[in-house]
Amino acid sequence: MKGLLSALCFLGATTGLGLDGANDPPAPADLPPPTAAAPAAPTDTERLLLERIEKLEKRLAEIESARGEIAREPAGTTAAPPPSTAVGSPTAASTTVSAPRIASSTPSAATFAGTLPNPLQSAPATPQQATITNEQPPPPAEPEPFAFADFTWLNGNSRETDFPLQGKYFTGEVYADGNFTYSMNHPQDHTLVGSTEVAREGEFQVQQFGIGGDFHMDNVHARLLTQFGVNSTLIPRNDASPGRGQFQLQDAFRYVSEAYGGYHFNIGSGLNVDYGIFMSYIGLFSYYQYENWAYQPSYVSSNTPWFFQGLRTQYYPSDKLKLELWIINGWQSYGVFNNVPGIGTQLTWRPNGNLDIISNNYYLGKDTLGNPGRKRMHTDDSIQVKYYDNPDAFFDMAAFTVTFDAGCEYGGGVKCSGGDGHTPSQYFLGFMLYNRVWFANKLMAFTVGGGYIDNPGRYLVLLPPINGATAISGTPYFTENPGDQFKAWDWSFTLDYMPSQWGTIRAEFNRRYANVPYFAGAGGVTPPGGNQGLPGSLVPGFTPDLVKSESRFTLGLLVRI
Repeated sequence: MKGLLSALCFLGATTGLGLDGANDPPAPADLPPPTAAAPAAPTDTERLLLERIEKLEKRLAEIESARGEIAREPAGTTAAPPPSTAVGSPTAASTTVSAPRIASSTPSAATFAGTLPNPLQSAPATPQQATITNEQPPPPAEPEPFAFADFTWLNGNSRETDFPLQGKYFTGEVYADGNFTYSMNHPQDHTLVGSTEVAREGEFQVQQFGIGGDFHMDNVHARLLTQFGVNSTLIPRNDASPGRGQFQLQDAFRYVSEAYGGYHFNIGSGLNVDYGIFMSYIGLFSYYQYENWAYQPSYVSSNTPWFFQGLRTQYYPSDKLKLELWIINGWQSYGVFNNVPGIGTQLTWRPNGNLDIISNNYYLGKDTLGNPGRKRMHTDDSIQVKYYDNPDAFFDMAAFTVTFDAGCEYGGGVKCSGGDGHTPSQYFLGFMLYNRVWFANKLMAFTVGGGYIDNPGRYLVLLPPINGATAISGTPYFTENPGDQFKAWDWSFTLDYMPSQWGTIRAEFNRRYANVPYFAGAGGVTPPGGNQGLPGSLVPGFTPDLVKSESRFTLGLLVRI
């Protein structure tokens, strides 16, 4: 205020106007003749005030210029976004610059017109300086394994694309498999022989009902799926390992098809380490009929392992290749047969969406109960090819699979080949092939296929359940001694109706042969009045009715959600 008063006084002095009444002009009659008056020199205070006024005028000009820049911008303009730093972006590692902007609270022109700003007020902040960062972006995420193409056409693979029970930490699963199977041999005890997919004839049966799912949080995962129905007895009976030791392992695990937990490591396209009961890949066909092209697979699949128990590692070097290592109790076994675990590997390669190559190999297993000197090895190799794909045609798609298996046992009284009267040869040779055609917009499909096995020693032949016989008990009615011959072949025709990705209605015809009496005939394999004595033992006056061939029809309903 003092500076303002000084300025007013200065203006009054230069114009002859008084501010306090003492210098009021006299009456006109008293006015002296006009004379020129020399202007008084400004005081120090007046000079300071003039300098401040000049600065104010300069500052006002700068602000008005800035307001003009704002007025020229389109309405609604916002600050420009910073350069992208998304993974894989070419600008992710480049220099980033933050553009200066005028604050939206800048006073309006009307405000400046009616207000004299305080010249001592601090000036607005200077524009933000360019900032340079040398921080590198994280490496690009590896592609999801086998996600580069649609593989729902594969035999042994789910065709689901949507998962209604998927959640943040748990994805639920329900599996139901029911069938009605009719054998033209009409066994009187309704018992079928030589299959791990069907067990009863002339009846409606729940083959398997499972409920469970997958737990997943961060890099930790676990899976559980139960099995109720015929499979809870049909599958465990083929495992002889519980015959060594206590605690009834068959009872402990019979209601579980899969139960394991593990950890995922972010190495390559992924590394999983799991421990528990997991499905086997030997034989191509899946344990779950819903995932297969046929209900009853050929012997190469039906007679090889459906599950393993132990440690599994899965490594994906890329999104097209998977490598596995198994350290397991043995060949489809809940326990260890002798004193050495089984070792196995798998390679799966899918170079494109039309080709799948699988190689499974089993080494060093000692899987004959009570014979620790006998070792087993096995190789199982498959190729699947989609050779036709035309969604616009009535016949939409076509594919085929070929599987070849070879293996043997050696030591403990047998050898792989060239057996003589003292040391019989004991090996497994087999193949199977299937061709499938989808039509009517993949609503339906038909599959034709079959296969052959040669297994002297019968170490992989499914034991007929004569008088309740199991893999532990054996039976004198059907021996599995070194050198015992067994050759078999089969063919089938399957028609699928698939109204939903979660359900299939399947009709199938199977024709099966063997070089020795093996399949259940009209008389069945159960003694009159039911099983008697120890499982598999001789019953006086009873002889099972075994024949060399079998024809049967199966109608199945398969659901997986």
